[in-house]
Amino acid sequence: MTEANAISIQNLTKRFGHFTAVDHLSLEVPVGQVFGFLGANGSGKTTTIRMLTGSLTPSSGKAYVLGANVAKRVAEVRRRIGYMSQKFSLFEDMTVEENLRFYGGVYNLDPDEFAARREYILDMADLRGRESELTANLSVGWRQRLALGAATIHSPELLFLDEPTSGVDPLARRRFWDLLYELAKTGVTLFVTTHYMDEASHCNRLAFINSGRLVAEGTPNELRAQHNGATLEEIFTKLSTN
Repeated sequence: MTEANAISIQNLTKRFGHFTAVDHLSLEVPVGQVFGFLGANGSGKTTTIRMLTGSLTPSSGKAYVLGANVAKRVAEVRRRIGYMSQKFSLFEDMTVEENLRFYGGVYNLDPDEFAARREYILDMADLRGRESELTANLSVGWRQRLALGAATIHSPELLFLDEPTSGVDPLARRRFWDLLYELAKTGVTLFVTTHYMDEASHCNRLAFINSGRLVAEGTPNELRAQHNGATLEEIFTKLSTN
């Protein structure tokens, strides 16, 4: 891979017994892009992310993240990336403050760095004044922004977001994506899975996966042109059912 790529995958494959979840997947994601990784449920998206974050060992193939071979340098990779799932990975019986302090501890932030990141996250998530509130009592939109703050508390260079807006109302989704665009402006690479094609249309590039295989890749406009002007919704349906 080159330094211009945040992610480089070469024939990445994951088998569970006789079932192949990811099948010789090759893909490159340039640094600084908002990259949409699309596919129906069970297509292999989450399995791919788990291999890229070092939580699942590939059956074969190679995965490079931020220039590092994940299989050989997983600790380094994990220090430099963030991950946000659709379940938000928060402790609902803990307060906003306690969640932030927990994740600050996970990434070994020193007191000054944590204080600065805490201030940024409280402003970004619009949670100032709610530091002592139980996370379970927050609206879904606020929990979502708190989860984004927790995932980025260590200022990662690359952020994985696995269906982060699932179950969130349209207004909260729009506000959340505004935050993602602000992150992208700072140079953070975003690798996003979503089932919302309005979100996908704002990504720099898209990759469609079906049954573990890459079936299409390009900018939203390139993909529309390749499919005779079809909408992304129509393209998603076609590629997910073939």
